[in-house]
Amino acid sequence: MIERIAGIVVPIFLVVVVGYLYGRKHAPDMEAANRINMDVFTPFLILSVFASRPLNLGDYAPLALAGILVTLVPGIGAWLLARAMGVQWKTFVPPMMFRNSGNMGLPLFLFTFGEQYMPAAVILFIVENTLHFTVGMWMLNPGTRLLQVLRNPMILAAIGGLVIAGSGISLPDWLVRSLELLGDIAVPLMLFALGVRLVNLDLAGWRIGLVSAVAAPILGVIIAWPLAVGFGLSPVQQGMLILFGALPPAVLNYLVAERYNQQPEQVAAMVLFSNAASLVVMPLVLAWVLGGL
Repeated sequence: MIERIAGIVVPIFLVVVVGYLYGRKHAPDMEAANRINMDVFTPFLILSVFASRPLNLGDYAPLALAGILVTLVPGIGAWLLARAMGVQWKTFVPPMMFRNSGNMGLPLFLFTFGEQYMPAAVILFIVENTLHFTVGMWMLNPGTRLLQVLRNPMILAAIGGLVIAGSGISLPDWLVRSLELLGDIAVPLMLFALGVRLVNLDLAGWRIGLVSAVAAPILGVIIAWPLAVGFGLSPVQQGMLILFGALPPAVLNYLVAERYNQQPEQVAAMVLFSNAASLVVMPLVLAWVLGGL
């Protein structure tokens, strides 16, 4: 069991460590690379997953619904916790809801369950990102327009991928391979960028950072666990949903907070402390999940 967990976790965190070490030495500006990854490589990853294998979308409907609940319901507990701590709910709640299903989730699911389960991983990724670009944006800015959301490349890729899968369209091999080639860049670049981001870990926000590092996986898992059983998911999908609930806050939370000037330094502490704490949290959750398979 320990060897299997190490085989999953070590490759992920080695890439993060490489990004961290490179970031400390060279302090690269990753803004352009991150934008390209979000606008180009990740959308192609989504398309390639749907285009490379036949899918019955109905098989993933319970998982998608469970993913929606695992994303949204922890917001209630986070709101109560924010009130108890005396912090602004707009600062604390979104990071507790919207998880690192890209940088951390996709590689974690890939190494844990294998390439054949990537469609399920992408479904959870699409669910989380769609909710983040709709509900999450609305929470910080009620004036957010739906048209702006629909222009997001990842949302467009998700729609395109679902159309391909739902219609049974078979793309030519050369096109599928091209999509895969571009999509394969996304996950390593996500992990490397996460390592670079950890260089800027700000200890000034250690209190809210530590609280979020503990609260995020607990709030997610206590919702995901009963849903995984109650929705009648397969053992693998149950494990995926529990891992999804345990993921740390997404880096995108910081970018959104910065855009709307919603205490971005506090949100950065929450994101960075929680992602650093996942070095301990994720092996523990993996041991639990793998023990049940």
